[in-house]
Amino acid sequence: MTTTRTDSKVELALIIVAAGSSSRFNAGEKNQRKKEYLPLKTDDFDGGTVLSSAAKIFLKTKKFRILAITYPFSKDKDELEANERMAKEALFSDRFFDSFDNTGTNFIFVPGGETRQESVRKALEEVAGLMKDSGGEKIVFIHDGARPFLKAETIEATLAAALEYGASVPGLQPTDTQKETDSDGFVKKHLKRSSLSAVQTPQVFHLDEILEGHIRAEKKKAAATDDTEIWDDFVVPFSNGRFRNVKIVEGDIGNIKITYKSDLEKEKMLRVGMGYDKHILVDSAETGRKLWLGGVEIASDKGEDGHSDGDALLHAITDAVLGASALGDIGSYFPPSDIKWKGADSKDLLAECWSDVKRAGWKLGNIDCVIALEKPKFLPYRDQVRSSIAKILECGIDQVFVKAKTGEKTGDVGQRKVVEVWCTCLLEK
Repeated sequence: MTTTRTDSKVELALIIVAAGSSSRFNAGEKNQRKKEYLPLKTDDFDGGTVLSSAAKIFLKTKKFRILAITYPFSKDKDELEANERMAKEALFSDRFFDSFDNTGTNFIFVPGGETRQESVRKALEEVAGLMKDSGGEKIVFIHDGARPFLKAETIEATLAAALEYGASVPGLQPTDTQKETDSDGFVKKHLKRSSLSAVQTPQVFHLDEILEGHIRAEKKKAAATDDTEIWDDFVVPFSNGRFRNVKIVEGDIGNIKITYKSDLEKEKMLRVGMGYDKHILVDSAETGRKLWLGGVEIASDKGEDGHSDGDALLHAITDAVLGASALGDIGSYFPPSDIKWKGADSKDLLAECWSDVKRAGWKLGNIDCVIALEKPKFLPYRDQVRSSIAKILECGIDQVFVKAKTGEKTGDVGQRKVVEVWCTCLLEK
């Protein structure tokens, strides 16, 4: 599962920097807690921590030969061993690693230094030593252990840019106007936002070259704010034109670094959607139409007339989730004028729409539906219908509820001319 670039073999290494003291996170508290080791509840929470969440997105996205974690250094042997043990516990407490196939991935834990720069250099030396037998391109990702919200798209984009240009970093244009000030706090220079970028991690480099840059910086006693500065100052000038300055790719506003306690308190975005559908009921013996509700065939002498299979319940749910996510409606996805959808299985239609909703970052809170149907009685089918819907939406049955009302023999519903369905849904992000 190695990444390929044309015919060249590429081997990947990952360094997660977690050797800091978390001093700003613990400001004013007696009981100091390392922020990377705290539990973190995410969409795929499985007993993980900030550290394990920062690591496992890489392992889900690419195959890494080495994953190196830096942890706080101490001159006291017992304390150093305790620091290493806590780092291992913070990583492997995540149940993701119980089923992770680590074939070909070497996990190492490296004591850090007095500065982030020193910690990274020490990790680079360990990684380079273990990868010295590689015959292809060696790429290293350097990522903050306190950035647990990284997305796979950013990993892919930074890797592609590093392979093409030598080094890359995700960045965002500042939203506030930036000024350069003097030592007395007066504006010295007015900076243009269009030419500025607030960079994030992972920062991605050719392994041997960034290590050599760190060694040169150490010899010069040069302190850099991050590894991209070392690349531009101590790699590019020595590369004889082989490498360019760091390439910035589009960052992600959600890829925040946890610095203060409030950073762990992610606010959820909630959206409510409403769906409605109505189908004429026709004689099943004459038309062959069946009564489908929620992907379940309901025994009845009448069935729904429609372009697809006529499942009014699934159609209402589809409109509700599309409406809440603002992605469209069932008509725009599957126009009745298109012969392609004639007789289509509504389970497949909902599944396709739900896949788009998930890709947009939404997950289901719950759905609640009302069916207006004179007969047959719906109650005997309810749990089967709920289970069918939950399977399509990949959720628990407790997130789905469906109830039915009759027309009391009045109106189109009461006269068994139509079936009507209403659905409300709650999406979270």
